[in-house]
Amino acid sequence: MTRFKAIISYDGSGFSGYQIQPNTRTVQEEIEKALRKMHKGAHIRITASGRTDTGVHAVGQVIHFDSPLNIPEAKYRQALQVMTPLDISFLSVEKVSTAFHARFHTISKEYRYVIKRTKIFDPFSRHFALHFPYHLDLMKMKEAAQTLIGEHDFTSFCSARSEQESKIRTLFSIDFIEKDADTLVICYVGSGFLYNMVRILTGALLDVGCGKLTSAEIKQILSAKDRTQLSSKTVSPQGLYLWQVSYLEQPH
Repeated sequence: MTRFKAIISYDGSGFSGYQIQPNTRTVQEEIEKALRKMHKGAHIRITASGRTDTGVHAVGQVIHFDSPLNIPEAKYRQALQVMTPLDISFLSVEKVSTAFHARFHTISKEYRYVIKRTKIFDPFSRHFALHFPYHLDLMKMKEAAQTLIGEHDFTSFCSARSEQESKIRTLFSIDFIEKDADTLVICYVGSGFLYNMVRILTGALLDVGCGKLTSAEIKQILSAKDRTQLSSKTVSPQGLYLWQVSYLEQPH
């Protein structure tokens, strides 16, 4: 058996998230369906760096799977591209050591959240960005973001439905990119993220930008380790992208 690592992109609009669920369309299901055809009915399980929710997109999701087929990497990528639907793209497929694990060997992940600031709603971006036509004070948002950098217990900034026992995570950076006059992108790089954490952080930072919260209040809410202390909304999934997953040097 050979272990393959693949980097994939997908438009999350038509999926009920990454992970297989009964009676609904998922990214994992579509890829495993393609692999089943390639392996003449044999089930090949794929493992991802992490799951994404309904409507969330990926630019650089990483998966691995084991296959007995002796196919050149480029042809393997091409075959998977042809056999999967058009809302999934295989950017690369490469052979790796069987010691490599797409989930357990991550050292950091980057998520990006896209905000459209046009006064008039753009129907063509509704699946790919949050429409937010209100004034934002970026300086205050950047100041509040700095209070979140570092290792913290992020209980106040994750869903109560989060299954992870430890809520301690490290945020390495939060950057703000103004792509043009109408588009703001918030980039989060961290050791890992809790359920809905990026969407909740984004909602809180938008409230800071609108003057509903202060940087000092964000710090207090973080210290409280209590989700009920934060009134900010969890922003919609459509603006969220799993952008990049980083690993240490691959094991040999």
